[in-house]
Amino acid sequence: MWNQRFSGKDYVYGTEPAAFLRREAARLTPGARVLSVAEGEGRNAVWLAGQGLDVTAMDAAPNALAKARRLAAARGVRVAFHLSDIADWDWDARAYDAVIGVFIQFAPRAVQDRILRGMRRAVRPGGLILLHGFASRQAGYGTGGPSDPAQMYTEDMLRARFAEFEILALRDYDAEIAEGRGHRGRAALVDLVARRPA
Repeated sequence: MWNQRFSGKDYVYGTEPAAFLRREAARLTPGARVLSVAEGEGRNAVWLAGQGLDVTAMDAAPNALAKARRLAAARGVRVAFHLSDIADWDWDARAYDAVIGVFIQFAPRAVQDRILRGMRRAVRPGGLILLHGFASRQAGYGTGGPSDPAQMYTEDMLRARFAEFEILALRDYDAEIAEGRGHRGRAALVDLVARRPA
């Protein structure tokens, strides 16, 4: 499904990072090791690399990664791209200073929970999780994301999943988004920034 979605020449979600990352990037120090989960066509990973971060990114769609590599080359940055299904990623291979997930709600809740557990393991003590996705009311907006509200985030759900972390930011809000043809219009969003205890 995703390889087909990314098969065209255009960048489905554009080439600029999510506004969430622009807002929160000051929390990341230059040279920090960052993992971007289910990166897609590279817009977030490439931008983060341009901010001086050491970025690893993974995605299961070869077409998406081909575009991501082209975008990185065009911007003159280096990203370590890996072809991997999110469910098969080795979360214990390396401890990252930050693990980032932007609109990764495509799986059923049980799989999402497994992914969030992996993300928690992959971040070093004192490191950050940055998560940005859709709130449950997004299903009625028709501007992107899964059609099943059960796949969306709520503040209570994220607070429970990251109960052992220090919550630095957790917000549920509506905003206008213009991210390629994939995300356009009014959107219901949830942001989380959480620090793993040192």
